[in-house]
Amino acid sequence: MSRKPKKGYFVKGQFVAEGSELDLELKAELKGTWDSSRTDMKRESDALQKLGEDLLDLRSDLLARLQLSDKLLDALAEARRITNFEGKRRQMQYIGKIMRKLEEPLVAAIHAAMEEQRSGSPTEKLTVLQAEQWRERLMADDGALAEWLDSFPATDSQQIRALIRQARKDIPAGTPATAEAAEDGAPSAPRKVSRAYRELFALLREQLSGSNGFRGAQPPAAPTADDDSDD
Repeated sequence: MSRKPKKGYFVKGQFVAEGSELDLELKAELKGTWDSSRTDMKRESDALQKLGEDLLDLRSDLLARLQLSDKLLDALAEARRITNFEGKRRQMQYIGKIMRKLEEPLVAAIHAAMEEQRSGSPTEKLTVLQAEQWRERLMADDGALAEWLDSFPATDSQQIRALIRQARKDIPAGTPATAEAAEDGAPSAPRKVSRAYRELFALLREQLSGSNGFRGAQPPAAPTADDDSDD
């Protein structure tokens, strides 16, 4: 009577009988690899869904630059509209499903856009710095306004004059008009950050952004100690 063959399989030319010690080891190893892969996939899936949530707060100009699909844009718009907690949760799961189908270059671009929003682009940082410098000069020097209007003729001259005038009025008595003056030994009382002072900065930044902050519009150099001594 012939012996019934054992059930099993071959691994690299070696027969592995089902239920044998080697069979159990191989299955345990396979199970561990599968569990690890499944864990990695779950982690990646959660990260993409979180990235989709972050897109809800991305600036409109950065969002437009990404050129996302209408499907994803519509899903984001719907998520912003929903206020119900459970409805919002389901919508974010749907957004996560869309995010998992995106190509890697687009996912990388989204990460870059989020980082740019958090830290600002080099151009934006330069614009902010220039706006701050111009504001200080305009607050301290009447002649700086003519230079500004010459470089940025599109500026509403009446508006900027009114803002400068009001921002100066809002400075408490005894407070230096500029940060440079404070550094030169003037009284160090904190300056009141008035609405006009903030709006002046916003106007300058808008004009600088529209022209990339150049066109020969570098802020005039602050007077040095030697310049002051000549007066």
